[in-house]
Amino acid sequence: MPTLSSLLGEEPQALRYYLQEGADDALTLRRATIVVSLLGIAAMAATTLLQTGVVKNLPDPPRGNFHTRQVNSSPEAYSYGGPDSPIAITTHGVNMVLASMGGWDRPARHPWLPLLATLFAGAQAVTAARYLFWQMPKVDKAWCPYCIVDALTHFATVGLTLPESRAALRRVLSQRTLRGES
Repeated sequence: MPTLSSLLGEEPQALRYYLQEGADDALTLRRATIVVSLLGIAAMAATTLLQTGVVKNLPDPPRGNFHTRQVNSSPEAYSYGGPDSPIAITTHGVNMVLASMGGWDRPARHPWLPLLATLFAGAQAVTAARYLFWQMPKVDKAWCPYCIVDALTHFATVGLTLPESRAALRRVLSQRTLRGES
């Protein structure tokens, strides 16, 4: 049975070596995507514990209008059919999968990977912006420091995926031009 690596034309050993030992700029950004995704997971793990009743409260900064429980217990936080924090964790997981797939030449061989990574991260960033700039200050009238960290990780992920997506898009467009497509 073929593996996903073989379907992508990647040799597992070469991919492993590249991901673990490689040192190019694109890989540095992909690794940074993984790091910020893990940071987002950590922030949302804490709020997941609160939203599911494992813990009753989370610490808030002593100054400012921080009320994590209020924000994470709002109707909006449960409007997806369950608490929103586990959903955010899942999106970070997808970011890590997309960042870790494909070798050094993925913008040329698999341009859909970096383009999908940016598109997916962009959708998350739009949702995070809605929470950060509307839901918390205007509706909840309170702030969640864990949610702020999570929103910042979504914004960072978009920025980290853009350079490789630009390279992939340039490659796709140049191939279309060579084939005479418009």
